[in-house]
Amino acid sequence: MWRNNQKPHMVSMSDNETPTPHKPVRFFEAPRVVAGVVTAAEIRLVVRIAKRMPAWINSDHMTALGAVAMLLAGLSYWLSRWHPVGLILVIVFLAINWFGDGLDGTMARVRGHQRPRYGFYVDHVVDAIGTVALVGGMALSGYMNPLIALTLLVVYSTLAIEAYLATYTRGVFQISFWGFSPTELRIVIAMGNLRLLLLRPTVALFGHIFLLFDVGGVVAIVLMTVALIVAVVRNTRALYREEPLPHHAE
Repeated sequence: MWRNNQKPHMVSMSDNETPTPHKPVRFFEAPRVVAGVVTAAEIRLVVRIAKRMPAWINSDHMTALGAVAMLLAGLSYWLSRWHPVGLILVIVFLAINWFGDGLDGTMARVRGHQRPRYGFYVDHVVDAIGTVALVGGMALSGYMNPLIALTLLVVYSTLAIEAYLATYTRGVFQISFWGFSPTELRIVIAMGNLRLLLLRPTVALFGHIFLLFDVGGVVAIVLMTVALIVAVVRNTRALYREEPLPHHAE
């Protein structure tokens, strides 16, 4: 979650207004749209935890914890190529990442220490690096074809970019799609890891044997591509209606 529990979305400057370290630009916040399956319960839980955190721990500590955990999750996938304990470590580090990522913004909001511009920038950078580390680890694990992993990373990143652009231009941050937010994605990945550990890394479909994570990756690519197309069409139409071409008299 973000440090102010909402996503900032735009900067407004007059033609002769130049931002300086001592004269920050005006900054507007966009409400988040989060409709994950577990979102309501998650919010209640993280608020309770945030209120009980020691005062010497701040939101930056939580952001750093989440970032390190995601990097270690990617390295754990790489380790799983040689030892299945890596799959267990991935689940552990994903849980730690959820803890850090969920509490950094909530702690700031509960304590009244919001830093919207700083949080917006740092959290996006951390998310981008963490995603590359996690999917890169999958590609090196032997449980997913590297080409599928690369395609998954590209589609996910493109969908994220579209969401950021829509946030800036339309003033609403869409952080979940069809009931899936980052928390649900962590849960699905953890369930996939348990399936690899307890059963087998392959699945039979249409008379052929495929890697489980290859099938899951292709399904995710298709769903995210559809979500991307829907979002682009919806937002383009909305922006065109709000800013139509001028009508010239013939």
